[in-house]
Amino acid sequence: MAAAAALDVWEAAAPRRRRSRARPRQKAAAAPSAKEELGADPGVVLRRLREAEEDLLLSDFWSSALETVKGCLRKIREQLEAPAGTLSEALGRLCLASPPDGSAPADRPAPDACQVKCVCYGLGNFATCVIARSQLAFLLLLLEKCQIPRSHCWVYDPLFSQLEIAVLSSLGVTVLRENEEGKRSVAGEPTLFYMLHCGTALYNNLLWRNWSVDALSRMLVVGNSFKGLEERLLTRTLQRSYPYIAKILKGLEELELAQSTQYVDTFNDTSVHWFPRQKLQQLPAETWVFREEPDYQDCEDLEIIRNKPPEPAGVS
Repeated sequence: MAAAAALDVWEAAAPRRRRSRARPRQKAAAAPSAKEELGADPGVVLRRLREAEEDLLLSDFWSSALETVKGCLRKIREQLEAPAGTLSEALGRLCLASPPDGSAPADRPAPDACQVKCVCYGLGNFATCVIARSQLAFLLLLLEKCQIPRSHCWVYDPLFSQLEIAVLSSLGVTVLRENEEGKRSVAGEPTLFYMLHCGTALYNNLLWRNWSVDALSRMLVVGNSFKGLEERLLTRTLQRSYPYIAKILKGLEELELAQSTQYVDTFNDTSVHWFPRQKLQQLPAETWVFREEPDYQDCEDLEIIRNKPPEPAGVS
């Protein structure tokens, strides 16, 4: 019961019914009981995961969603490879960067060497929950089809069991040990954030941590519809509690994933968001001045699990 209650706090599911108010999805009720955990077997989990992948591959939803994600990644790569500034500036940089013999600089990677990373938050207890298992299957297929090595994928959920951590490790992804609360920098590399049905504060934290034109233009976010958040929340609530989401709404492109009766509770209210550099540069200059870290002290119904500060030495 404690795990189920905690999962309610972490996840803010938002079934889409004409942009109706979000309600918790049924995934929370599927948190593993002690009996289920004792009887669980990694082989069984992996087999069920493969079955979930096979079901996805046979669905129309998968092919449509894959093309949407790949199309956005392609646009991000294109804008990162495009020269910034005027043509004369670009030619000047090219002349300065090229050795006399015309060969490529040894310390400058080729454009296609820019490898995409992936970060996944809030996956849930996939060992016992069908919805979470389908979402993990989608992630694994996405890594494969977008040619993102599993070693370049980091996952975290505060409620992962030891069994689930072991399964994820065997799949080749890295399980983060610390609750980052979504505050992860892209560190200058194109990064896909896979955050289905996460709390609104998690998206706000992610934007804060990467609050610059350069960083945001390298991000792709697959998660709750930002347009849906705008429509469901009062304007003053959005601006006060989640200011970075409120400020970025005019600087992004959002593509809603097609609705599917087969996956109505799995990928509902899910969109793909990317941030065109040109749109970001057109935002008012004052947009980028405010960079205070969110604290949510006055925020009601916070939908994420906070990172516990370390206890002072000597405190038991």
